[in-house]
Amino acid sequence: MAFRCSFEDDLSCPVCCDVFINPVVLSCSHSICEACIRRFWESKRLKECPVCRRRASSDRPPLNLALRNLCDTFRQELSRGPSFEGEGLCGLHKEKLKLFCVDDQEPVCLVCRDSRKHANHRFCPVEEAAADNKEILKDALQHLEEQRRELELFKEFFDEDDELVKSNAQDAERLIQEEFEELHRFLRDEESSRISALREEEKRRRRTIKQELEETSGRISSLSSAIRDVEEQMNADDVSFLQNLKASLQRARISEPPPEPRPR
Repeated sequence: MAFRCSFEDDLSCPVCCDVFINPVVLSCSHSICEACIRRFWESKRLKECPVCRRRASSDRPPLNLALRNLCDTFRQELSRGPSFEGEGLCGLHKEKLKLFCVDDQEPVCLVCRDSRKHANHRFCPVEEAAADNKEILKDALQHLEEQRRELELFKEFFDEDDELVKSNAQDAERLIQEEFEELHRFLRDEESSRISALREEEKRRRRTIKQELEETSGRISSLSSAIRDVEEQMNADDVSFLQNLKASLQRARISEPPPEPRPR
């Protein structure tokens, strides 16, 4: 407990003596609540530190984010304090929570009521606040119950619509599958018929090409033989060449008509 009090003192503003709210750090390294330093400067008309009286180097000192986060965490821990420090006790002052702050909507003790944090706030006994707020919550709860019943009716409609949409979709899917299966069957038959026709046409054209190749190869062979005979006669001695000149000329004058182009 002594450690907590010491730690709480370290987290308290030197001006308002409460736990820091949005603390700013001055150039002298002292931290003050943002609202407290503004009020202090307005009253003093001098921008100096309330602790060491050193002049501030900036009109807008930066937030001490690390200290602010630490103070927020400390408040959260204190708000859970009664569960282990005593039911109905103030986490800051360890006094009974006898009053309810209407402005902050939280139970407070008598010391909290007189603190600067709750200055000019409205208070009422916790019993009255609890009774009044229970009535408010009762009305709100009744409204929530009505909303839930309405939503449950809507949910039933949605469930029926969902089943109808699901059934219609299944019927449509089955119909689509049947139609496409019929289409696939037709396409498979058409594919088979066309491939058969294509293969027959391939065989016919290849037979024709084979015949033309054989004829062309025969003509090439005949011309090659004539060329060899003429070349041999041209390389023979003059008497032999002249003796066979007539036959050589006939061989050289063989004319093979060029093949006619075949459409592709």
